Amino acid sequence: MAEYIESEEIEDPDLITDETENTEVDELYEHFRVIVDKGQGLLRIDKFLMARIENASRNKIQNAAKAGNILVNDKSVKSNYKIKPLDVISIVMPHPPREIEIIAQDIPLDVFYEDNDIIVINKRAGMVVHPGYGNYSGTLVNALAWHFKDQPEVQPYLVHRIDKDTSGIILVAKNELSQTRLAREFFDHTINRKYMALVWGDVAEDEGTVTGHIGRSAKDRRQMMVYVDGSIGKHAITHYKVLKRFGYVTLIECVLETGRTHQIRAHMRFLGHPLFNDERYGGDQILRGTTYTKYKQFIKNCYEIIPRQALHAKSLGFKHPITKEYLFFDSDLATDMQLVLDKWERYIANREIDPDELASNREPVEPTNDLEDK
Repeated sequence: MAEYIESEEIEDPDLITDETENTEVDELYEHFRVIVDKGQGLLRIDKFLMARIENASRNKIQNAAKAGNILVNDKSVKSNYKIKPLDVISIVMPHPPREIEIIAQDIPLDVFYEDNDIIVINKRAGMVVHPGYGNYSGTLVNALAWHFKDQPEVQPYLVHRIDKDTSGIILVAKNELSQTRLAREFFDHTINRKYMALVWGDVAEDEGTVTGHIGRSAKDRRQMMVYVDGSIGKHAITHYKVLKRFGYVTLIECVLETGRTHQIRAHMRFLGHPLFNDERYGGDQILRGTTYTKYKQFIKNCYEIIPRQALHAKSLGFKHPITKEYLFFDSDLATDMQLVLDKWERYIANREIDPDELASNREPVEPTNDLEDK
């Protein structure tokens, strides 16, 4: 049996556009799996992996071992473990940072929690998480660099991301060991994440699950598509539950079992219920309701209040990477999203919806991947 190595990584950051720069928590880790050749001699596992994984420093590999992220035959090992022929090695490491100069900028941050190892931020909509193509300043990382300006030993280490126009909670590590351990939690799907979303249509089931590989559209690289047959993309699972029905739109809670680029946005579009005012996935049209001018004006007014997709990262629960204490953070809805929900409450309270019209709103909005070019 010959040695081989498999890897699972996020996509090439250089291919990410400004719209998709901050993926729907597509995890910032690399996962490698190696089967050692039967002729391999005894060798320390850190030296073995350094020779086989590009850009993997000894310190990074030793941090992975310290975090319990190196498994041999499904058991955690230390960095001085001597590999043996046919050992099956699995390692999870944070993705190498991009070679971009981070400029500290005095940008206000809503800090939920901070200690020596992590910081939890309530991110406002419109803020890009990390500098990249089209967004080299004004990002969360630029703001954190300023926040840490009096702590020269500290720098932000990302462990997940949320979209530029999604508001809510994001977790950032303050050292490499914390980042490495949190990367393992994301990889093992032990992080508990809940989102709130306003979607078009009256969702038929009170709760359900959307399962389908998510990959980039061949027609538009800015869009993610669902590939049920698994031929393209990565495995993705979203659980949803109805919180409030407004007849023409529905407020739902989404729990992510995986974290893929635009996962909720793509999955709900595929289900036939695009996010309210999600321009990228067709939700910026009037997809349900009446043809009356007054209703059209109502929707226009809503879009002016929330000029983005109605998606908020509501809560985050995880095990602290150093103390091992379970931490849970919950945030209020962003002001623009709450105002729109209040507006829908008043609109529905002041009119009666025809039963036949309501029934039509339960029908999906073409549960398909086909989106017209915008």
